[in-house]
Amino acid sequence: MFRSPNPKRLYRSRTERVWAGVCGGIAERFGWDPLVVRLLAVASFFLFAGPLVILAYIVMILLVPKSPKGYGSLAPEEEAFWRGVSDRPKATYSGLKYSFMDLEDRLQNLERSVTSDEWRLRREFRNLEKN
Repeated sequence: MFRSPNPKRLYRSRTERVWAGVCGGIAERFGWDPLVVRLLAVASFFLFAGPLVILAYIVMILLVPKSPKGYGSLAPEEEAFWRGVSDRPKATYSGLKYSFMDLEDRLQNLERSVTSDEWRLRREFRNLEKN
């Protein structure tokens, strides 16, 4: 079964867990401190709708899977890339588009240089120096 390489899915945390890892999973997903998420959950329980918060927590325990083993072992650059892809697809597309345009310009400059008469002349001089 093919799984998307996108690691920015919502999972229940295996490491940052108090009861079932829901708050830790939310914190890992958005890159927040787990303590802040837990404090927000407790504050929303007392300030807003206690039974709804408990019901939402139970539903998340039932619907959100535990994180797979080995999850989260990405290089910092890859982590930053996937965070941007998941959160802002238009910005990711724009960034990739300009990266490819830059690569295209560099490739055209390289082609111009390699196909120029000056490059051929320098190559001939290098070949003469070797002999």
